[in-house]
Amino acid sequence: MAGTKTYQAKPGEIVEKWWVVDATDKVVGRLASEIAMILMGKHRPCYTAHVLCGDSVIVLNCGKIKFSGKKIVQKEYDWFTGYTGRRTETVERRLQRHPDRVLRDAIRRMLPKNKLAFKMLAKLKLYPGSDHPHQAQLPQVKEISI
Repeated sequence: MAGTKTYQAKPGEIVEKWWVVDATDKVVGRLASEIAMILMGKHRPCYTAHVLCGDSVIVLNCGKIKFSGKKIVQKEYDWFTGYTGRRTETVERRLQRHPDRVLRDAIRRMLPKNKLAFKMLAKLKLYPGSDHPHQAQLPQVKEISI
């Protein structure tokens, strides 16, 4: 019986698009999941798990994101420096110091845990302001309604 064959995308076959997303007053987790889907390429009908078929995303105003509930005060990021003890930092302080790292970490943790994820994360461009230097790529505006 000759049925239809499943299409598998090959590397270099996918034409990359550039998207611009405005993060003003968007909830972090919901925005991060939408951006992670675009970086992985799951918004395309020709998605293939082992091929880099996602698009590049430019996120503007990433310092104006919102958290639901009391997470802005209660949520803490902690990490190990190599010395005794752990370092901790609240979301409020991290947004003041490095406004792009909050959204970058949320997106990074939603990507697959493999070597392809580093290439996907390299296609993510975060800017705390409303301007970016990527006009030559002719990015299209992507409305994320959350």
